[in-house]
Amino acid sequence: MIDTILHILVPIAIFTFIAAFTLFAVYAERKIAGFVQDRLGPMETGKYGSLQTIADILKLLQKELITPTLADKILFRIAPIIIFVAVFTGFSVIPWAKDFIPANTHTGLFFIMAIISIDALGILMAGWGSNNKYSLLGSMRAIAQMVSYEIPVGLSLITVVMLTQTLNLNEIAIGQGILTNGSIKFLGFWEVNEIGGIFAWNIFQAPHLIVTYIIFFIATLAECNRAPFDIPEAESELVGGFHTEYGGIQFAFIFLAEYAMMFLVAMLGVVLFLGGWNTPLPNIGAVRLADWTTGLVWGIFWTLAKSLFIVGVQMWIRWTLPRLRADQLMSLCWKVLTPLAFVCMAISAIWRILIIA
Repeated sequence: MIDTILHILVPIAIFTFIAAFTLFAVYAERKIAGFVQDRLGPMETGKYGSLQTIADILKLLQKELITPTLADKILFRIAPIIIFVAVFTGFSVIPWAKDFIPANTHTGLFFIMAIISIDALGILMAGWGSNNKYSLLGSMRAIAQMVSYEIPVGLSLITVVMLTQTLNLNEIAIGQGILTNGSIKFLGFWEVNEIGGIFAWNIFQAPHLIVTYIIFFIATLAECNRAPFDIPEAESELVGGFHTEYGGIQFAFIFLAEYAMMFLVAMLGVVLFLGGWNTPLPNIGAVRLADWTTGLVWGIFWTLAKSLFIVGVQMWIRWTLPRLRADQLMSLCWKVLTPLAFVCMAISAIWRILIIA
């Protein structure tokens, strides 16, 4: 009975978090955009415009659902649900704190890569089902981009797995702090099991993992279709790209999926490279900062803080860099990120044999 209740409550909690995060993130992005462009952003609805996103979602939910006459009605209606559910399901294997995880599975990393790949299928369905040239071009761009950038993402994940020797995200997070039973060495030489903090994070356990995280971050930006990789929905060329024909609650699902994907990849990067729920504060002699800031509540706090910081960087980049051309985007993937990711993977193999073993 308790298991059944948990199986109902956990998805509701995840959906509630995604909805709340999206409302906050849209407001934050508008304010960040305003700051970057030397303006104020939303100011009228609520104090400092804080109710603007709530007003927008209420307006969106009241809009009529219009299906184009010549659209493939089944594909058109199912696509937004598939796009959202693919991202929504990915949250089921991400740990928020030690053993505080919806589904603690030994193949969590593999599962999350497999389930997120379905997102591309939903985008193709949206573009094809709309029977609109802008939508079709946008979906074709998105598929080419997402399939291409999954390669450097996958290689960067393999680079980490070769060192951690597990696909369980909970175990990967545990291995980056004072609660681990294994050996943690800063840059492969300095034992930091008792010190913990930022020195125990995976990104500092081997020098090439810093490069690997940069590859992962850039490639996941492209996976999210975020600027400067937003050519699938380039408004100056394709109106709205694959979601041109969508409005109302259908558009809301696509919108939720985009922001949920931003947080999901940020959180995945935090778990794999940036210590997960482990504190950045080290133990310094008698001052046991790592011991004092480790626990369930602290774990959730650090996970949220780190992930929101990465989301903030994603927004900052969007409003700073110009959009890449399609050929530049593909060249970056195939000529720069993928070869670099292969090199990092090879270094991981050598590092595992010569330094860790």
